[in-house]
Amino acid sequence: MTAPPKPASTQEGFFWKTKTLEEMSDAEWESLCDGCARCCLEKLEDEDTGKIYFTHVSCKLLDSGLCACKDYPNRAAKVSDCVKLTPENVRTLNWLPPSCGYRLVAEGRDLYWWHPLISGDSGTVHEAGVSVRGRVQGTEAEIPDADLEDHIVRWPVLLPKRARLKNRPKD
Repeated sequence: MTAPPKPASTQEGFFWKTKTLEEMSDAEWESLCDGCARCCLEKLEDEDTGKIYFTHVSCKLLDSGLCACKDYPNRAAKVSDCVKLTPENVRTLNWLPPSCGYRLVAEGRDLYWWHPLISGDSGTVHEAGVSVRGRVQGTEAEIPDADLEDHIVRWPVLLPKRARLKNRPKD
């Protein structure tokens, strides 16, 4: 992946504002990922209502400290239910976190101050409290599917107050 662009006082002209999802290069597409790893958490769906419930249990391939896949190129072969995000499916997946860069751009919304494409720093997603770092309680390899209901949490669908600010807070 290429280095993110340096932050600017205005975001006009950045590719996510001028290109459709389909027009983006592979590198641009990949850079929309903010590195939060919320999508790598196990989720449950209520069959009657379709409501999605997040857990604090991660995919077996997630390095929860780095918030990165341990085998990204081969993830789909190793995890049968791993979903590769595409311009088509990000518009319809109901489980993408509300802060997801793919979801925001697909909805015509702007990226948050902590997104690496805005901040120029991959660490701001952690600074803003958006990532799963320090919150994963186990992996799908360690926690049986039958026990996932005991691990439901609300935080993956919420945005911390610090992350909702217009600009990076001054400490």
